[in-house]
Amino acid sequence: MSAAMPLLRVDNLVKHFPLSSGLFSRSQAKVHAVDGVSFSVGKGETMALVGESGCGKSTVGRLLLRLLEATSGAVWFDGEDLMALPPVAVRARRRDLQMIFQDPYSSLNPRMTVGQTLMEPLLLHGLCAGRHQERAAELLDLVGLAPQYLQRYPHEFSGGQRQRIGIARALAVEPRLIVCDEPVSALDVSIQAQVINLMQDIQRRLGLSYVFIAHDLAVVKHIASHVAVMYLGQIVEYADKTSLFSAPRHPYTHALLSAIPLPEPGRVQPGRRLLLQGDVPNPITPPSGCRFRTRCPHARQRCADEVPALTAGPADAAHSVACHFWREIALPESLRDSSVARPVNARLERLQAAFLPQASAPV
Repeated sequence: MSAAMPLLRVDNLVKHFPLSSGLFSRSQAKVHAVDGVSFSVGKGETMALVGESGCGKSTVGRLLLRLLEATSGAVWFDGEDLMALPPVAVRARRRDLQMIFQDPYSSLNPRMTVGQTLMEPLLLHGLCAGRHQERAAELLDLVGLAPQYLQRYPHEFSGGQRQRIGIARALAVEPRLIVCDEPVSALDVSIQAQVINLMQDIQRRLGLSYVFIAHDLAVVKHIASHVAVMYLGQIVEYADKTSLFSAPRHPYTHALLSAIPLPEPGRVQPGRRLLLQGDVPNPITPPSGCRFRTRCPHARQRCADEVPALTAGPADAAHSVACHFWREIALPESLRDSSVARPVNARLERLQAAFLPQASAPV
């Protein structure tokens, strides 16, 4: 999907979790967590994976680093198939691919000081021999924390500071791509802004690529260069962020953008909010054809009979959608007028306002 040779390319990635069955059962049920996901990320790009909880986006992130083993598919990093590597080679390759976890409170070992946490990956990969302490201090400085924090324990820090430490740990081995699994969702808005600003600054300085997993579309709109929308284990729409936010094509994307709560009491949203009916289907027995059809207000018989391919429109080869009838579906009124202050734009403005240089210490 990137025009140049991508740093990361994911081809038809599949992950099914088998369920225990009866002793005499001939077939084994399985959870279809990820089904046929493909995308690419170029150097210095940020590709966001968005969707409801349980759509499979975090599973994709773990598959990229082989923290989970894929059922099938390929993950190519810098021309090398990670799925074909033996375990020893995978461990060595993890110097290039790191992860920032969602919860800054549980992702740090409470029995290790910050210095020990930052020096551990250096020891594992045999890096910076003889200057581990110095390198740990450099990492803290890179994320805006003072070197004297090296001797402290995680419980002595705020949530934002802990996430900065998590970012520093991911940067310790000088990776080229970082999977960010909802890195700011556990933080309040003002601290989110500081952390996102920090991540963008580090990306510019080091030339990093991000796979950014999130459900907050305001954050995604600010940090991402491309966005993939996932539903029940599959990508239903892929586009650059400008195209996706200004002209979404899939009914599910319409619903995600329309369902964002209004930030100010009393503000009236133009048009009717698009509310999805019913619950997300069981991933053990996903619907035939289009998986979104059971909740889609535009579903027809073809949606049940035929799986829609993720294809680009004739006018925009970079904007792909998995819907048989997207050309016939009008953009909801609430998403039509870009001059209207949409909820996502209002929240984005609040985030951006917090990106001004801070005189106080990081929180």
